[in-house]
Amino acid sequence: MSKFLMVDIGAGTMDVLWYDTEAELHYKAVVKSPVRYLAEKAAGLSGNLLISGTEMGGGPVTTILKERAKIAEVVMSASAAATLHHNPATVRSWGIEIVEDTKIEDLHLDEQYSHLVLGDLEVDRLRRIVEGFGVAFEFDAVAICAQDHGVPPAGVSHLDYRHNMFQSRLKEEPFPHVLLYRHDEVPREMNRLSSVAQAAGSIPADEIYVMDSGMAAILGGSMDVLAHKKERVVILDVATSHTVGAAVLGDEVAGFFEYHTSDITLDRLEDLLVELCDGKIEHSRIIDEGGHGAYLRTTIGFQDLDVIIATGPKRRLVEPSKFQIAFGAPLGDNMMTGTVGLLEALRRRKGLESINYI
Repeated sequence: MSKFLMVDIGAGTMDVLWYDTEAELHYKAVVKSPVRYLAEKAAGLSGNLLISGTEMGGGPVTTILKERAKIAEVVMSASAAATLHHNPATVRSWGIEIVEDTKIEDLHLDEQYSHLVLGDLEVDRLRRIVEGFGVAFEFDAVAICAQDHGVPPAGVSHLDYRHNMFQSRLKEEPFPHVLLYRHDEVPREMNRLSSVAQAAGSIPADEIYVMDSGMAAILGGSMDVLAHKKERVVILDVATSHTVGAAVLGDEVAGFFEYHTSDITLDRLEDLLVELCDGKIEHSRIIDEGGHGAYLRTTIGFQDLDVIIATGPKRRLVEPSKFQIAFGAPLGDNMMTGTVGLLEALRRRKGLESINYI
């Protein structure tokens, strides 16, 4: 087993890494994210829209469809509508019609609709990217990450539910790689990752794995050369949509927080780093502020930190920080943080030899 493909599906970009563990070769690409790619396609379609497919990241797709529904018909399959909101009543309140997945097929031949298929993984597009590397589109294993809020029971906050899922797993084994799921292991509540795993089934690969992008970023950042042989490390991934900060003690996750990048200020981010390391961070407060929450397992002490490593496309936010923050680049590329996390999770799961990520 040697040829792996890793794909990090973000809000701004899709980052692709091909790695051959035997030859120690790798090729990589950073391209437009699926949600931006499909939002532009939707904006270019005229008249009434017929939307099928599966749940994917929302963002600009949601904005385009809500605006179109004000002036034309927008009909969505139940599976695709989950992209906009997990509550169908909310989607309908925007003037969008929802029909059962089986019935959407009957409308495909109706010429009054322009048709769009939603999904985080467009295999033909991915094939073109990989074949552009000059390698075959076939793999021993494929690992893909995306952010999944999960589908909570009625009356339960999806943000609380998401963090409870992480906590229950990390309490048993506090290592980020344990949140890498083989395609048949994905918790049923994780709709988005389940959809990604299903779509990836058409990729010629022996094995398919999926992982939450926040957990992949934590692991990938900890593989940076700046973290090598360091015991107390903070990983800060300032991505297009979400910012994740994690305290790492050796190989273990000591705690983490998630925030919307558009809402966070440098002052608040600096406070969160101290609160996280000193054990004073509060999940409920972050939720109240509009963030995604926090998890704390143990404290590592801010004053005892060895290094703070920042990655992510918007890490310029921390450039004027009063703290000493190093800019990381696992595998020599800031944008490969998530894909390196996926590769390392695969390596650990399979017990392969260590990989040099310099």
